[in-house]
Amino acid sequence: MAKLTKNQKLVTGKYDSEKMYTLQDASKIVKDITFTKFDASVDVSVRLGVDPRKANQMVRGIVTLPHGTGKTVKVLVLCTPDKEAEAKAAGADYVGLDEYITKIEQGWVDMDVVITMPAVMAKVGKLGRVLGPRNLMPNPKTGTVTNDIGKAVADVKGGKIDFKVDKTGIIHASVGKVSFDANKIYENANELIQTIIKLKPSSAKGAYVKSVSMSSTMSPGIKVDTKSIAG
Repeated sequence: MAKLTKNQKLVTGKYDSEKMYTLQDASKIVKDITFTKFDASVDVSVRLGVDPRKANQMVRGIVTLPHGTGKTVKVLVLCTPDKEAEAKAAGADYVGLDEYITKIEQGWVDMDVVITMPAVMAKVGKLGRVLGPRNLMPNPKTGTVTNDIGKAVADVKGGKIDFKVDKTGIIHASVGKVSFDANKIYENANELIQTIIKLKPSSAKGAYVKSVSMSSTMSPGIKVDTKSIAG
């Protein structure tokens, strides 16, 4: 039998891996069982009773976390010259058009979010081969194709994230950092989960939220009682 590491021993007495916890309790425990030397992300995984292969059961949305993600988000804005000042004033990290399109075509992807405007989508559209697989392609549904560039940048910098169910029926999202106090982790996680609940497809049958778990970057998962997060 493998010996437990020092950190594993510390974790053992703080929670039961088989027990279901309320979302509030899980938000406290995740802080207690994380021993990384860096400020780990706190992630939530929600398994849904949907079939993502069916277009009418694809769950995708956006949510603004009340306390932000705790991450520094690099934003690239691809826009016409008349929108550049607005983008920079809102805090965009990179602003331009043709020169960045060329860089991306050559493989540059040093950004977390790409925001653009309808007028230049014809140019941006050809970047799908590079941006698509990385989930960076701008999309009107997530508010990243818009004429209100300033608001879009401010929203993303302020904690707006987009999410979608993967091919196995699970939504994964980061809801903060271990350095957040437990209540902020809870409020962010609850905001995400309640948003997902509101997006239940009418064609989804049976239990919609099948399971929820919370973990940090290197912690074990904490099972969340789905009854504690009912919308």
